[in-house]
Amino acid sequence: MGDRGDIIAELARAVREVEAAAQSGRVSPAVRTKFQAVALLVREEHARVRADDASNATHRAEQLKRLDGIATILAKTAVRDPALLALLTEDAVVSDTAHSRKREMLRAVGIEPTPDEAPPAAPAAPSAASERRVVPQSVVSRQLANPFLAPDFTSTRPAPVRPRRLAGWELLGPLLGSFERAGGGAPACMALPAPASLHAPGGLELMPHQAQVVAAAGSGHRTFLLADEPGLGKTAQALLAAEAANAYPLLVVVPNVVKTNWAREAGRWTPQRSATVIHGDGHTIDGFADVVVVNYEVLDRHVGWIGDFGFRGMVVDEAHFIKNKTSQRSQHVLELSERIRSRIARPLLMALTGTPLINDIEDFRAIWQFLGWIDDTKPLAELMDSLEETGLTPADPGFYPAARNSVVDLGIVRRRKVDVAADIPARRIADLPVELDEKAGRSIRAAERNLARRLVSRYESALAARASADDVEGIDHDLVRRVARWEQKDATTTTGENVFGMMRRIGQAKAALAADYAAQLARSAGKVVFFAKHVDVMDVAEQTFARDGIRFSSIRGDQTPASRQKHIDAFVHDPDVAIAVCSLTAAGVGINLQVASNIVLAELSWTDAEQTQAIDRSHRIGQTEPVTAWRIIAAQTIDARIAELIDSKAGLAARALDGSEEEVPSSADVQHEALVALLTDALSALPPARASAPTGH
Repeated sequence: MGDRGDIIAELARAVREVEAAAQSGRVSPAVRTKFQAVALLVREEHARVRADDASNATHRAEQLKRLDGIATILAKTAVRDPALLALLTEDAVVSDTAHSRKREMLRAVGIEPTPDEAPPAAPAAPSAASERRVVPQSVVSRQLANPFLAPDFTSTRPAPVRPRRLAGWELLGPLLGSFERAGGGAPACMALPAPASLHAPGGLELMPHQAQVVAAAGSGHRTFLLADEPGLGKTAQALLAAEAANAYPLLVVVPNVVKTNWAREAGRWTPQRSATVIHGDGHTIDGFADVVVVNYEVLDRHVGWIGDFGFRGMVVDEAHFIKNKTSQRSQHVLELSERIRSRIARPLLMALTGTPLINDIEDFRAIWQFLGWIDDTKPLAELMDSLEETGLTPADPGFYPAARNSVVDLGIVRRRKVDVAADIPARRIADLPVELDEKAGRSIRAAERNLARRLVSRYESALAARASADDVEGIDHDLVRRVARWEQKDATTTTGENVFGMMRRIGQAKAALAADYAAQLARSAGKVVFFAKHVDVMDVAEQTFARDGIRFSSIRGDQTPASRQKHIDAFVHDPDVAIAVCSLTAAGVGINLQVASNIVLAELSWTDAEQTQAIDRSHRIGQTEPVTAWRIIAAQTIDARIAELIDSKAGLAARALDGSEEEVPSSADVQHEALVALLTDALSALPPARASAPTGH
């Protein structure tokens, strides 16, 4: 047997080769195989060293340190490519080539693989991923209650076979190449019909560019690669397109950070349709809902029943997440698309992404396959018919622009903010509700309950101490406001939870989610300004961006003027610096960040004025695009109530500044109103006898 220390040296050499390939942006199947082999050996060696009682503690510590260094490089390399990241999961399928590569690496240093290190035989038992799959009880109830919801296999008849002039040609390469060869004047958007109306079923008004997509779905179009820039309302377009196409039940697959927002938007734009969100194993979902929202991270548990559910439409948000066809989430999305298309005649399929291309033209493949335009090797019927109608082959000079038009006409829709500037406000705030991590969410909601109980106790004590002549029926709202003032005054000395501490904790809990969303925006829309109130929230954001390989500038209050200007200049002038991480107080005034038109407000201000000052770093003279501020709101917490209060005070401030005699609200007003609302809600939930004193009559 060889020296086990030599295998660590071999792993270190191999991981550096993988790292170099990932940095160059070209991760081939051979590189992925080597990556997985290294990951397997690191895991096995780590377990072996820890269990090796024969060696001394110093030697074991040295070996573990070297293995941890290799594991760190693996992790940093994996974040560059989702396909590599998927190989690190516990349930990742280990390919035969990876097993073979692992044995070769062992033999290269003179170690003979043990029998259990040989490639496994074909599994007789279900895979780990299959064992984790679940069927929520509400889904079973739905299937039993209404068998007519079962999918209709008779509606999908095979298309007639026609002679194919292009049957012998390799077409996927030329189709992809047609987009690389496109000139500046090539169309980027399918022809869209004029909207019949801008009125949405929810009583809201659509913008003209949104209504065009809805009209296309209403006229019978069923596949869309909706690649509008962020801020142009793709969520509403997809929901209303499903309404126009009667594509219910509708499956929506989304990143975790936006799934709560999808449910909220469904309630706004299609209130007549019920929506449900799958969390974890799906114990809380409504199996009878019209819209089912699931995030990529838990899709593996639910892909079985989802495929049999009878969905008539499927939306994939941030569709560039599936660009790597070897990843587990891509395979699940493609499997579900294929199952829906095999059971439903012309389902509605929509891929939503502001960034259809991340690395190269190959990123189109998975999205096109999800939409049913191609399979692994060739165009499918509708696209093939269109190519046949051109009368051209890849050998003809005119084939490439004609082929590109054929693909675009299948449903590519791409509009930029500047293209539809007349349709959208020059400055708008879009709220993005997020679900906090389960542990953090429970802790914060418990803290809110404790604060509410303390307020109720103060209210009841004051109620009991006053003269009976002062008694009122029901809740004494004047007393509620006085109790809120007392709490506000004592907040700096109170030992328990207070509204300021809770807001800080909520900001910390939202930090990673807000940073993830900012990273998505940076990839799809260019430069982003990220605002936070607290340094620890900024720290989490910067760690997230560094992990994801996104360059950023940091604008904080403790910087020297020269350092601060250096960071501002880097963000404004360096095209590779994608995000400016800014302190709401230090960067909210006096700087110009108009190079960005998207802003993420990770934490709420106490006043609309402070929020507006931050937005106006980008929304200022010289800005050529409409500005969207994405306000991250922690759902089911006091965060949402405070956002409403800030908005209500904003209208009052505007009236006062325009000449009204009304007083401009301060941050203390919002803090006070938040406490009033918290106490009022708590008292409303009590038996009536506890909310008011007896009248004595």
